[in-house]
Amino acid sequence: MTTVDLAPTAWTGRDDGPGAEHLRWHGAVAALEHRTDSGAGVLIGFRSDEGVRRNKGRRGAADGPAALRRALASMSLATPVPLFDAGDVEVVGEDLEGGQDRLGSAVTGLLDAGSLVTVLGGGHEVAYGSYLGIANSAAVASGARLGVLNLDAHFDLRSDPRPSSGTPFRQMADRETALGRALDYTVLGIAQPSNTAALFATAAELGVRHLLDDDCTAANLPAVEAFVEDFLDAVDVLYLTIDLDVLPAAVAPGVSAPAAFGVPLEVIQRVCDLVARSGKLRLLDVAELNPALDVDNRTARTAARLIHRIVTTALATRLH
Repeated sequence: MTTVDLAPTAWTGRDDGPGAEHLRWHGAVAALEHRTDSGAGVLIGFRSDEGVRRNKGRRGAADGPAALRRALASMSLATPVPLFDAGDVEVVGEDLEGGQDRLGSAVTGLLDAGSLVTVLGGGHEVAYGSYLGIANSAAVASGARLGVLNLDAHFDLRSDPRPSSGTPFRQMADRETALGRALDYTVLGIAQPSNTAALFATAAELGVRHLLDDDCTAANLPAVEAFVEDFLDAVDVLYLTIDLDVLPAAVAPGVSAPAAFGVPLEVIQRVCDLVARSGKLRLLDVAELNPALDVDNRTARTAARLIHRIVTTALATRLH
């Protein structure tokens, strides 16, 4: 049983007629209702921007899950896919930590039931809740090597006394150290002007591998692919987290901190393809969509396309 704060609502969208040939997400997604179908894709929302507020960012990401569902709803499915919606975990007031714990518990239950889990954020504080979910899963408890791949302009390795959207990966590293393990954390898309020398030093101290956004151009795609494949080879189960501010501001304007440069969508999509086809992806989350700042739903549509591509590819890979 997966406990959430808000039950899922019915999905609606464009309807061209009955039958698989007209199938769209809204026609495929069912409420989870305590079902934990092994091999299915399950969505769960994390309605929070408390971490963004603490990190002095622009609030509004708490409305991200609803906007992502709307953007996904009318996307066409080439073949039927088992999809469920578990509802939302909601951070009320300033109780971010309680919300992260509840999200973690829900994600652990879904993962242990064999689901491919997609968490719809929410500020990037969602990442610590997602991590708790997979770190406490049966697979990791039995010794599977966990890898965390972050597509992001920022390291989010701050060591602030109060957790925020800027601290989740430092929290992960500290918790892994306390458990006698090392966090296998890799970041693609780091913007040098957006990360202090202290953050680069922390990343080096923790053994964090990264690629700068300057090195993630389409012309450098073979090197990006090799970087990702090296990471995939070293892990057994994978948690992929996408901060939408990794994309250029023209593609993703509706985020807390739009990118001045960013990584081209075609490069991000190729990275997502490698991850989805690896057979190792267990958990995905998408963070920092701020619908109030979005232009023509541009960010939501881009995020939904990435989710659509990753989930359908990963589920198809599992079935074969």
